[in-house]
Parts: sequence; structure tokens; C-alpha cells
Amino acid sequence: MMFRQENGRLSVFSWCLYDWANSAFGTVIITFVYSLYFARVVAGDETHGNVLWNYAIAASGFLMALASPFLGAAADHYGARKGFVLFFTILCVVPAALLWFGAPGAVMLTLILVVVANFGVEQGIVFYNTMLPHIARPGAMGRLSGIAWGLGYLGGLFCLAAALFLLVGLGSIKPLIALPQDTYAHIRATGPLVAMWFTVFALPFFLFTHDNERTGRGVFDAMELGWRQLRETLAALRRHGNLARFLIASAIYRDGLNTLFSGGAIYAGSTLGLKFQEVLLFGIGINVTAGIGAAIFGWLDDYIGSKKTALLSLAALVVSGVAILLVGDKIVFIAIALVLGVFIGPAQSASRTLVARLAPENMIAQTYGLYAFTGKSVSFLGPLFFAAATDIFDSQRAGMATIILFWLAGMALLASVKERK
Repeated sequence: MMFRQENGRLSVFSWCLYDWANSAFGTVIITFVYSLYFARVVAGDETHGNVLWNYAIAASGFLMALASPFLGAAADHYGARKGFVLFFTILCVVPAALLWFGAPGAVMLTLILVVVANFGVEQGIVFYNTMLPHIARPGAMGRLSGIAWGLGYLGGLFCLAAALFLLVGLGSIKPLIALPQDTYAHIRATGPLVAMWFTVFALPFFLFTHDNERTGRGVFDAMELGWRQLRETLAALRRHGNLARFLIASAIYRDGLNTLFSGGAIYAGSTLGLKFQEVLLFGIGINVTAGIGAAIFGWLDDYIGSKKTALLSLAALVVSGVAILLVGDKIVFIAIALVLGVFIGPAQSASRTLVARLAPENMIAQTYGLYAFTGKSVSFLGPLFFAAATDIFDSQRAGMATIILFWLAGMALLASVKERK
């Protein structure tokens, strides 16, 4: 049994299902479908559009950097988490639905909606993640985190499949919902589709998951105490050198991953000339291998530790990433990318578990807030390096190569972190 006795199977399954729900936004909007549509159609230039898209992701990251530590500290004093998750879920769902209005040429409107929605989903995930130690037994956090992360990739996969068969079509197979393709309505409709998906599958989390206990403090009191504690923690973080090294290391390699998510599909689409249908199929394949990797490596996480699991995954990502940059054949590229996908999930899931294992007592939510803060505080670096390398060498391949440098730098610093047993 991987969960605490006070949490029944329905409670834990509903917690995991939130990963299934929120992953649709990242998979369909940020990574595989809407990002390519924005660069290719809304912005009208794939290279320039990729740069604009990444700057929008960086802007939402900046908002996260400002808000996450403060809200995480407040949540520690408030206790309950689900109210925070609900607020930020709504903050994602509404602008995601409004992406329907992201018509060709509506660059600024689309970018604003993406910034707000991405901020909402990422901030909600911060509070969702803080519930992991409350849901799982201490010795089973890695497995439960891996299963939830794997379920998230499956959720992204099924939402991609829904977009393919409901809206886009596949070869001679017509979409079930016939929308005008000359105005790209079939692609713009992925925004409302993701909003509906997120809403429906997040409901069990809010209805059935056992929340952390309230401390009895009001929201504003918790925020005041949280702000005070945050200042003290930041001042005293030098006494937690091990945690600080992990936060910096994970911020660097997660920035590489986030840049891959925000620019990878555009790179694949433009470099290999993939059509929207092919990008959807490519995304489905990546989500299958990533989900399998996250679930399997979750067991390895509990067996050898989160740090070793993350290092192993990052090493495999570097090798696969170098191989991808060296090939030009479409079939070989896709095959290597599917292998790379196996290690994306474990790198993220193991890092999420390692936060809980390194966090000081009574600072779980705040530490997750700092985890989000450090990740987002440097989130502009990935897009900046990507854009600069693309501009200088006039090649998205050069931009993608910078991602590998982020993974290598993060690995080097992570190797110095000591994991508690």
C-alpha cells in the first residue's frame, strides 16, 4: 500500500487524476499543437514565432517566480491546499477556452492568454505537488509520484488523440466535428477542448481527495505569517546549503526541459516539415514512452533514490539529445525522440520526490514554492539562449543544442547534492 491509511484508494486515485487533467494544457497547447499553430499561422514565421512563444513562457515564469515562494509559505500556515488549486485551475481553464479567438494575426491576444493560462496551471501544480507527502507513505513517494506523472502523460496522450479524431482528422479519416479549416477553426478549437478536459477530469480531485488539515488560521493571517517566514527562510537558506544546491541544479536542468517542451514541436515541425496531423501523432508517441518511463522509474526512485534516478535520466537525455541533433532522416529522428521521451518523465518525477525528501520539517509547501520559484526565476534563460543561438547561426538546430548545455550544467551541480535516506 503506497498511501497513508487515512487516505483511501479513491482519494489517492483522484489526486493522481489531477496530473491526467492538467497535462492536457501542457501537451496540446504549450508543446505540440497550439505552439506550432501560433508560430506557423498566427505569427506567420516559424523561427520568429518560436522566439515569441518562448518569451511568453518566460513571462509566465517570471510571474511564477514572484508569486510561488510567498504563496507556498502562506499555504504552510493555512494548511489546506485544495482552495489554492481550485483558484489557479480556473485561472488556466478560462483563458485556455478563450484561445479559440487566437485567429491568424492576433499575436498579442494569443500571447496574453497563454501567459495567464500557463501561470495558472503551473501555480496550481505547485500546491498540488505539496500534497504528495500527505497522500503517500514516506517510503512510497517515488512510486506514487511516478504513477501520477505517468498518468499525466497518458492524459496528454488521450487529449492529443481526442484533438486528432474530433477536430483535425487523420488522412482519409474525417474529424468527427467538422470545423472550417480555412480559418484554422479546427486548430483553434483545441483551446476549448483542453479547457473542457481539464475541468472534467479535475473534478474528482476536488470532490474526493483528502485535503491537508486546516491550521485554523485565516487566509490573510496565513499570508502575513507566510511573508514573514519567507523572508526568514531566504535569509537562512545559506544554512541549508544542500537544499540550495538542489534548487539551483534542478532549476537549470528543468529550464532545459521546459525549453524543449515550448520549442521542440515547432523545431520538429519546421526542420522535418511535419504537418499538424504528423505532429499530433509524434506527440502521442512521445507521451506513450514518457508515461511508461515515469511509471517504471518511479519504482527505481524508491529503490535507488531520487537523486540517482534523476542523474540517470538526465544522462540518457543528453545522449539522446545529441543523437537527435546529428540526424536528418525523419524516421530516425522520431525513433530517437521516442527513446528520449522515456527519460523525460523520470527526470521530472524524481525531482518532485526529492523536494519532499530534502525539505525541512514544517516547510513542505514553502519548499515546493521555492522549488517553483528557483525554476521560474531562471526560466527566461532557456528561451534567451535558444533565441540567441537561433539568431546567430540562423538555425533552430543550434538553438536546440543549448538545451543539452542546461542538462549538463544541472547534472554537474546535482551530483554534489546529498540525499537523505
